[in-house]
Amino acid sequence: MSSTGESKDLRLRAGRADDATACGTICYQAFKTIADAHNFTPDFPSVEVAIRVVSSLLSRPGFYSVVAEVDGRVVGSNFLDERNVIAGLGPITVDPTVQNRGVGRQLMDNAHDRAAKKKFTGVRLIQSGYHTRSLSLYAKLGYEVREPLACMQGPAVNVGVAGCTVRKATESDIEGGNRVCKKVHGHDRGGELNEAVEKGTATLVERDGRITGYATLVGFFGHAVGETNRDIKALIGAATEIAGPGLLLPIRNGELFQWCLQHGLRVTQPMTLMSRGFYNQPAGASLPSILY
Repeated sequence: MSSTGESKDLRLRAGRADDATACGTICYQAFKTIADAHNFTPDFPSVEVAIRVVSSLLSRPGFYSVVAEVDGRVVGSNFLDERNVIAGLGPITVDPTVQNRGVGRQLMDNAHDRAAKKKFTGVRLIQSGYHTRSLSLYAKLGYEVREPLACMQGPAVNVGVAGCTVRKATESDIEGGNRVCKKVHGHDRGGELNEAVEKGTATLVERDGRITGYATLVGFFGHAVGETNRDIKALIGAATEIAGPGLLLPIRNGELFQWCLQHGLRVTQPMTLMSRGFYNQPAGASLPSILY
């Protein structure tokens, strides 16, 4: 190890499908260590779930992965969601036994180099609000805080919203969904919406016969956009479950936050949406995903 704390024997390489167990185990351990230290529930309930998630990221088209090794042993990984015009960074995790050796910084630099090479106009990430070290690191790397978030979980809300009709999204709805997303964010997230329609997880909301919002999934790994809070309420109210650790809600949207609390959802942890590069303040209602 050098006098600066960086590991001289660190090597970065592209992720492979057979890295899933090692990277997934580190992902679980890293998030659990941080969560336990702050008395929060870990994002992943078991190492098996973390391995499945990482395995999916390593094998899915549209995701870039980088793995860190020290002396031939996998010690960390990072991912870049390249499905849209804005890249989503993470999860980035480092083996707790090699913390403070510059591994995380080099994994971040590698992903930023990739984003620059692919000419993404912006990069976004979501971090655990209680983890002040990562908040400071990301700020030093040029990220700005955009939205304070609450991760919210609970039973399915099962309520309708007057004037709103929610149904499964089909391929013919993608153009309309992208139009709403562009109106809200200034760009579409068509790569994710296409994938969600193919998987059968995407839903949309209509008012007066036109598409006014959609959700790729109501939960941790899905995002939603709507022209108004009514549209997001309708999507949440129609969901059969709040998938994963919970949905991510911008708490500055007091009306929507209070509505979720009134309908039985609870806050499980604070989180923060950060970005560097292009960012538009949403011109409507939205729920980000953990992939941004």
